[in-house]
Amino acid sequence: MKSKRQKLLLVAAALLICGRASLAQTPQDKAWTILETGAAHKSFYVRVLAVGPLGLVPDNPRAAALAEKALEDGRPEVRVAGARALGEMRSADSIPKLRKALGDKENSVVTAAAHSLVQLKDPGGYQLYYSVLTGTRKKGQGFISEQMEVLRDPKKIAAFSLEEGIGYVPFGGYGLSAVQFIRSQERDASTAKAVAARFLAHDPDPESREALVRALSHKSSLVREAALEAIAQRGDPSLLESVQPTMSDSKSRVRYTAAATVIRLMDLARKMRGTK
Repeated sequence: MKSKRQKLLLVAAALLICGRASLAQTPQDKAWTILETGAAHKSFYVRVLAVGPLGLVPDNPRAAALAEKALEDGRPEVRVAGARALGEMRSADSIPKLRKALGDKENSVVTAAAHSLVQLKDPGGYQLYYSVLTGTRKKGQGFISEQMEVLRDPKKIAAFSLEEGIGYVPFGGYGLSAVQFIRSQERDASTAKAVAARFLAHDPDPESREALVRALSHKSSLVREAALEAIAQRGDPSLLESVQPTMSDSKSRVRYTAAATVIRLMDLARKMRGTK
């Protein structure tokens, strides 16, 4: 009887200590406990839910470390969440690990890593979009695996942009939302190439510049229009001569986009001459 009573007293004492510890925990401590426990949960779905919101915590080494750890998770969904979070939190120190993720065997992870690198203004992120647009890798840059299936199979290229990258679609043609864009276009490789072209708008690499010029002659009007928008955003007046012929394109959407691009480039050329 005495032994049973002693056990009850010990349990009560332990509960009291735990209760006091819980009361002493600050809201921030509690928050980290929630996130770190979730990020280590046995369910990959819970890990995704815990890692994703880390993107809301910029300039925080602890949050960045937790997201970086997710890049090594066995489930691609968790690796995607980690890659996206690092881009959203603008963790420049994580660039090397995001570049490494470009070699991931899962297309979805590569997509997320590339997008985050672009957000971080790292040129390595443009490699994926160049590869999708041209079907080849940039010279001397081997982050993207040569065996990446998305580069060889048109259907996988379409899936790359439509299924994995839908949240990243940067345009739909002016006047169309991303969702409307996805629904209104044929789901083929041209859609992915158009998305890729648009992402290359701010890539300073001359190879991307030439790839966009070549895309002006693509058989898909969607790709031609996207290339024009990207060229307009690049703001390079030296491309004016390449753009002008597209004002006679058979598709009205392309002609209108070409006209706007020509005006933009001519305005920029005048401004540049005025500053000299």
